[in-house]
Amino acid sequence: MSPWKLPLIVAAIAIPVLAALFLGGPGAGMTFGALAGVVIVFIAVRQRPRGGIGEDPGPASGRLLIVLAAALEEPGAVERVGADAGIETMVLAPARIGFLDRWASDVEGARREAQERLVISIASLAAAGVEAEARVGDEDLIQAVEDQLSSFTATDVVLVSADPDADHEAAAAAAELRARLRTRFRWVQVTGPAVR
Repeated sequence: MSPWKLPLIVAAIAIPVLAALFLGGPGAGMTFGALAGVVIVFIAVRQRPRGGIGEDPGPASGRLLIVLAAALEEPGAVERVGADAGIETMVLAPARIGFLDRWASDVEGARREAQERLVISIASLAAAGVEAEARVGDEDLIQAVEDQLSSFTATDVVLVSADPDADHEAAAAAAELRARLRTRFRWVQVTGPAVR
């Protein structure tokens, strides 16, 4: 954070609280202070780390991370992804949990769907002669990639998803990955149903 921002933030919090205290008394000052605290907590909870993800691969190639927001099953899709038998490949399927399932702590359905995407995609890769490891990841696409890159140092990351109109979450993740990844990144769009 820039040095000039901290005094500005403190002033933005303190001045309305002090003004409410002097104009409306202790009750108004406490109300504005509590409101400022709620706003600070709300903003802090919504913030995500924005640093780079992964390591700079340089000119090297040879480790591919395929992130599945949709199954990789179309003819020719493996070719567009760029996987071949000479590249060490990891396939990651985030367990994308729906809103109500998250509140009910029902993750089994999302994990099962992620495993189904993995099975279909690994079979498509195997048909093209590509051996790959498979993992189910975090529900958040960005977090899943960040977690996987801490143990599998990929030189290339490919996000496979439905088109942006069908999967807004994957489109937003693609934009963030493009901005934050230190490795090479590509986004391959396939036809088929979007994951909820």
